Amino acid sequence: MKKLLLLVAISLASCAPNKITVDLIVQDAHIYTVNDTFEKASAFAVKDGKFVAVGTSDEINNKYTSLKTITAGGKTIIPGLIDAHCHFYGLGLNQQIVDLVGTKSYQEVLDRVQEFQSKNPVDFIRGRGWDQNDWEVKEFPTKTGLDALFPNTPVALERVDGHAYLVNQKALDMAGITSNTNVSGGEIVKENGQITGILVDNPMGMIDAVVPKPNRATQIQALKDAERISLSYGLTTVNDAGLDRSTIELIDSLQQADDLSIRVYAMVSNTPENLDYYLNKGIVKTEKLNVRSIKVYGDGALGSRGAALKEAYSDKPGHFGAMVTSVADIQALVDRIAATDYQMNTHAIGDSANVVVLKAYAEALKGKEDRRWKIEHAQVIAPEDFDYFELGIIPSIQPTHATSDMYWAADRLGKERVKGAYAFKELLNRAGKVALGTDFPVEQVSPFLTFYAAVARMDTDNYPEGGFQMKDALSRREALKGMTIWAAYSNFEENEKGSIEVGKMADFVILNDDIMTVRKNSIPNLSAEQVFIDGKKVN
Repeated sequence: MKKLLLLVAISLASCAPNKITVDLIVQDAHIYTVNDTFEKASAFAVKDGKFVAVGTSDEINNKYTSLKTITAGGKTIIPGLIDAHCHFYGLGLNQQIVDLVGTKSYQEVLDRVQEFQSKNPVDFIRGRGWDQNDWEVKEFPTKTGLDALFPNTPVALERVDGHAYLVNQKALDMAGITSNTNVSGGEIVKENGQITGILVDNPMGMIDAVVPKPNRATQIQALKDAERISLSYGLTTVNDAGLDRSTIELIDSLQQADDLSIRVYAMVSNTPENLDYYLNKGIVKTEKLNVRSIKVYGDGALGSRGAALKEAYSDKPGHFGAMVTSVADIQALVDRIAATDYQMNTHAIGDSANVVVLKAYAEALKGKEDRRWKIEHAQVIAPEDFDYFELGIIPSIQPTHATSDMYWAADRLGKERVKGAYAFKELLNRAGKVALGTDFPVEQVSPFLTFYAAVARMDTDNYPEGGFQMKDALSRREALKGMTIWAAYSNFEENEKGSIEVGKMADFVILNDDIMTVRKNSIPNLSAEQVFIDGKKVN
């Protein structure tokens, strides 16, 4: 019997000579590694949360063994997707307020608010997602309807872009806003000298000051809700564009306790308290959290006519939008942040805001290597200002903004000026890299809609025929890089994620179809069948 057991042991050993044991083998797959040469592979091995080998199925199986093997059956695998600009925490909080996305009229907005309040009575009603550009009457609503329905309950309804509120009289009273109130960097909209209830950009802060703050349980639930939604689409890293210290520390504590799997690149909100703390503390880096950037708002949004333009709005003579942060304050911030290791990421939509920020960046970064400062959105650029992106400044762009705005962008900008808007290819040609995101919940979370908008420049109804300003479409390879390795580069993380290569974190996604070859109009229907972070299945 002992001889028989010895023979069996020798036989087993001869079948697997010197094989290395790993935690996971994935084989029989169609893998886009997104490495420097965009190589394909059919298998990889994972150990201790990292890729330890990438190659053919035969190469991996001849050298490695594992108790866990996934045979992908030829399915497409890509690196874990990175959303380079979103509002992750905000998405989670939005799950607890009135959803106004997709409303087709002001009456539908009122109906949804009434329904919400009847089912979930709250002391302060909040909602988000309305867009007057989607209504038959494409004008800002007024507070009249809200006042009639909710005379004693404050209401604040945020526009889809996050740059305007519709509030009722009760909320105005609580915030102390009257027809005599003046706030720079935005607008308190009036008609015949009377407040309409629309607040654009900086005046919104007066409402924010009286909105009840979420408790810790609500915050945790928001983060977990946001993670659940994000992971379902194959996002393994999210760049949250504006967080306070308390939220960043909560994210860190949840990640450290293994209660939050997703990786977060946290842009610190530009407040005196946040800057004093983080610029003095320095970069905060763990395997799941990276805090090394400051988020600044240059101007408002185009949809609410808050974007700062060099020339007046084509559909509102004499109106130029506004800088949310003054030119002097932008310059002071640039100088202060340039003296640290932190990155500066500035929201700039209009051509005036963009050139203000670009000039300030260019001056501050002279002689400084590899700072990777970003322009968030880079939405409307004057022809003479594209050159600034050749100086190492990274455009962080959101392709679905183009397909959401294309119906009315020319109305705002005019036929000539709109040619320099949503210019993704031109920005790529100048900068060499673009980081792609969604800006969710301003847009939908799906990175597949990002990919589709980047390459097809059409909405999901295949409008317009031939695509919107197709000279600035990206190729599929460029779009995938923008959502993986280029986004990782913009975060100083290209050596640890963004591609399927030996030594990098084993973040990857198994798709239901081939993102690089599926018909264009089928791209929005792509889905993430399985999602892995550190080689562990998270969705």
